[in-house]
Formats: sequence, structure tokens, C-alpha cells
Amino acid sequence: MMLQAQPPAAAQPPAQGPAPAAQPPAPHQPRTQPGYAGAGVGGYTSPIPVRPTHLGHALASEWTKIRSVRSTIWTLGVMLLLIVGIGLLGSIAAGSDREMDPLLGVGFVGVLLGSLCVITLGVLSISSEYSTGMIRTTLTACPSRMRVLTAKALVFFTLALVITTVATSLVALLDSAMLNGPAPTADQWLRATVGAGLYVALLGLLALAVGTLLRHSAGAISTMMGMVLLPMLLALFLQGESVKEIQRALIEYSVPSALATLYDIPFLSTGPSGWTPLWILAGVTAVVLGGAYAALAQRDV
Repeated sequence: MMLQAQPPAAAQPPAQGPAPAAQPPAPHQPRTQPGYAGAGVGGYTSPIPVRPTHLGHALASEWTKIRSVRSTIWTLGVMLLLIVGIGLLGSIAAGSDREMDPLLGVGFVGVLLGSLCVITLGVLSISSEYSTGMIRTTLTACPSRMRVLTAKALVFFTLALVITTVATSLVALLDSAMLNGPAPTADQWLRATVGAGLYVALLGLLALAVGTLLRHSAGAISTMMGMVLLPMLLALFLQGESVKEIQRALIEYSVPSALATLYDIPFLSTGPSGWTPLWILAGVTAVVLGGAYAALAQRDV
């Protein structure tokens, strides 16, 4: 009788101790780089550099705005056409046969008409942002309202001053070359070129301040046009001895007469002379611009 062999028993694994508890995964540590924003939710690291903003950023923004819109090109282009074109036509019409004194006074009419274009651009520099709602984006990007208005004022004033001074200087050179008369003094040259450019640029800055206060393009432009033209129109209708002093004051301190004074052709000989009209306008502009700062800081957009 044969015995059946039993299969060998399966090998048993060696005895081990209790299994170790599972370790939680290590929290993800996002990488951050110096000068960059810290990690956000979910470990996101912003690629945008974190830098403190200053007035230079606001100036760059306002310069991009003012040179990118068509209203700047149109208004300044028409202003150049008026100042240079009317100045040239006046020199041709006057000719070299008769003597002109003062020699540079021919350019006054073109500068007066060109100033209306600068006034319009000054209002639109701020009021157009209110009409389109762009002012909300501007103040979100730059919460400092004082910085925004300062940047607008600096960019606009510099642009208006440079363009107007270049135009008035060109007209003065044309007058000197084409007209016959006594040579202008250094003070007359400065007042007919730099002085006229400063006066027109201050008018535009005053218009920007009025636009900030009114926040309405048509209303601010109408207000500025009335300030420039209305005193002279009122003076024409004020007749009689009882209102003679009022009539004279309206003429002496009107914008056309003040601008004519810079060219040594004042409407009345009793009014401000020399550089005085420029200082008067600078004081008025400073007061209105201060009111614009206060209004922009206090009221809602």
C-alpha cells in the first residue's frame, strides 16, 4: 500500500509589527520671488511687480490720454492755424510800406481766437472722462485724487504752453521780417511770445478747473466763453455817466484787453500794464484750481 505525499505548506511571511500610520502630505509651499506679490489662494504667485506708485506714473498716464484722443489734435491744430495763419495774413495786409508801432501787435487777433481752442481742450481734458465714465477707471487705478488732478494740470499746462509759445514766436519772427517799424525791445519780445503763451496756457488751466467743478462739457465751455467774451459785450451796452466806472472796469480787466496789453495795444490806457494782466489771471486760476481740488476730494464721483 503506497502512501500519498503531502504538498509542502506555503511559506508564511515573517511576523511584522503594526503598520505605521499614514502621514498627511506636506503643505505646498508656493515660491515667491523678491519684488513680486505674495502667494494668493491656492498657491498662486502674481507675476505683476509690486512697486510704490508716484506722480510720474500719473503723468505718464495723462500724457498717454491727451495725445491719444482726436480732440487734442483737432483743437491744437486749429489753434496753430488761427495763430500762425491770421498772423501771416495780418502781416501781408499791413505790408512794409507803412510803419507799425508796436511791431508785434499784429499777432494779437490770432492769439485771441486761438485761445478759444485751448479753453475747449482744457475743459474736455477732464469733463470728457465724466461724460464717458472713464473717471471711475482713472480713480480706481490711482485712488489719490490730488495726484490725478495734479497730473492732468501739469500735462495740459505744459503742452498748451509749448505749442502756444512756438506759434507766437513764429508769428513774431514773421512780423519782424515782413513789417516796417521800430525794433521791439527784449521785454516786448518776451511778452508777445512767452507772455502770450503763458496767458493762453493759464486760460486753458482755468478751463480745466472749471470743468472739474461743473463736470459737464457744454456747461464748462459756455462758462469759459462767457467769461472771455461777456465783459466786452456788456461794456458796449452800458452807456451813461452813472455806469461809466463799471463800463471802464469791464473793459480794462476783460480777457481781450488783458491779452492786448501784453502786445502793448491795450483797449484803455488806464488799465493794467506790462506783465500785470498775467499775474491777475494767475491769481484767479490758483483760486479756482484750489476750489477744484477741494471739490474733487470731498464729493463722490
